[in-house]
Amino acid sequence: MHRFANPGRFLRMADRLQPWLITTTILAFLAGLYLALWQSPADYQQGETVRIMYIHVPAAWLAMFAYCLIAVASASALIWRHPLAHVAAEAASPVGAGFTLIALVSGSLWGRPMWGVYWVWDARLTSFLLLFFLYLGHMALIQAFDDRQRGQRTAAILALVGAINLPVIKFSVDWWNTLHQPASILRSGGPSIDSSMLSPLFSMAIAFQLFFFVVLLARMKAVLLEARSQSLLFNRLRMQAASTGGKRAN
Repeated sequence: MHRFANPGRFLRMADRLQPWLITTTILAFLAGLYLALWQSPADYQQGETVRIMYIHVPAAWLAMFAYCLIAVASASALIWRHPLAHVAAEAASPVGAGFTLIALVSGSLWGRPMWGVYWVWDARLTSFLLLFFLYLGHMALIQAFDDRQRGQRTAAILALVGAINLPVIKFSVDWWNTLHQPASILRSGGPSIDSSMLSPLFSMAIAFQLFFFVVLLARMKAVLLEARSQSLLFNRLRMQAASTGGKRAN
């Protein structure tokens, strides 16, 4: 990843890659939505409400993936001082928070007809709510200090500590007795979901993943361009101040 450490090189790469990613994302969503809404059958127990799964599950996967990326980027920034690591973590945080919120809301809507309630304080739901608060804390810490680098370092430490929550989310249904259904895809013995539903689910997951990278690249570009404009403005003000001071001395 050090070949992309130069912000200018990264911006050029992002400009070339972004149109292809956007086009692929649109096509992936069209295919995924067609399979999820028209091709996949209704569940024999849940009926049509099972289609919430095609939004809820990919959003939950991306929420955890985004936080994992933030934790890896934070470690890279603190240990190897990679120039773009803090930028990637800052750019991914609001996107991950958005996916977490979608997973929480869609899960509540799915839980109402299945469990009879919108929310229960079981291990999976509580740990996932904690993930949302970790995202909010990460974003708040970045903006909490006048020294932006200090805020980024503090947020990076929070991200690494909060990464402990990821295996809790994953294995909570195995470690504790919860209302949430156990793992049905990534489990020993293979997926328990029929292929007629598994294919649309993976299609939507791919679409969500591509969308994540599209937004991540756009946000990283915005952060870098903002930093560049602030640096140019600072240099201009410093030159003006130096010029004004020289005239007064004369």
